[in-house]
Amino acid sequence: MVNLLINNRDVDDIQLAIFDKDGTIIELHHYWGQMVSLRANYIAEQLGLTDVEKAAVMFAMGFDKTAKRLRSQGPVGLKPREVVLMAAVEYLESIDHYNTYNICSDAFDYIDQISSTLLSELIKPIDGALELLYQLHEKGCKIAIATTDRTERARLAMDYLGCSPLINCIIGADLVKMPKPHPETIQKILNETGCDRTQTIMVGDALTDVSMGIQAKCQASVGVLTGLTSEKKLLEFTAYVINSISTIHIKE
Repeated sequence: MVNLLINNRDVDDIQLAIFDKDGTIIELHHYWGQMVSLRANYIAEQLGLTDVEKAAVMFAMGFDKTAKRLRSQGPVGLKPREVVLMAAVEYLESIDHYNTYNICSDAFDYIDQISSTLLSELIKPIDGALELLYQLHEKGCKIAIATTDRTERARLAMDYLGCSPLINCIIGADLVKMPKPHPETIQKILNETGCDRTQTIMVGDALTDVSMGIQAKCQASVGVLTGLTSEKKLLEFTAYVINSISTIHIKE
């Protein structure tokens, strides 16, 4: 167990730290911007879309190409894969491209396959994130990942970063019936690791992460400002709001 200092508050006797992946450990806008662009390119090629329509498909999935950022309301980066996929399908219907579910699904599956060869272009760790994971591991704290991405893709990302040996459990949206902010993900992690919720922290960049930790009755639910959510919004849910996970300090 470790004793932590988070936003000048003592959080003691922690045996498990759960982290969201995108926006918490790896850079959110870069990763999902690349993924959404690849998916939109595939869809555009299949349907003969214009550049304007392709950019609109990206926007529907949650990435603003002009601003080069994810939209704060998602859906990509916040909601499960199927919701993102349906956002693309619904936009295509609005411009008279019907029955495109299979094309969009094929796009998602194909990009999943080829992206495993593009990890160096897709994944950038947030400054200080890996150092914290190593420090927690050295102190005997268990580490878990709770993500809206697929479990397999989260494992690939952790493998690429070289931190898989530090991580005790990864639960993606494909392994739960009720996605974030429902606490099912955390409950599965607790069951797998054998840890107590009162000795657990949840750390994430989205309100869904923070709300999930609160609903699961973790000792602390921590919001980080490296993703989509403003400090003002996070403070409405938790007193634990930090610039990034690199500012979580382990007390000696």
